[in-house]
Amino acid sequence: MSRRCEITGKKPMYGNKVSHANNKTRRRFLPNLQEASFFSDGLKKNITLTSSTSGIRTIEHKGGIDNFLLDTAPTKLPSNLRSIRKQLVSKVGEKAPPPKAPRHTKAKPKVKKAA
Repeated sequence: MSRRCEITGKKPMYGNKVSHANNKTRRRFLPNLQEASFFSDGLKKNITLTSSTSGIRTIEHKGGIDNFLLDTAPTKLPSNLRSIRKQLVSKVGEKAPPPKAPRHTKAKPKVKKAA
């Protein structure tokens, strides 16, 4: 199992451990990975992912695993989530994109008519 978040793509970072005497030795900063299980309403099954805590919060913020997968472009997902997204789209259908907001144009100044 690689130490990589399947949602955010976080992986270990490298840096220095600095002692009180200012000696520098290399160390690793590991992401806070958790084994999380999400229930998919569209597929009617649990999906287990290795995710960072911020990735879990992202899924909850989007409204669940189904909304997260449908909102995210397939090119930004790892291969295992891409296949789950493909199954979800075949069962539920593609989510419609939100309507575009009208562009704001500069209002023309109102000219007062002389009386």
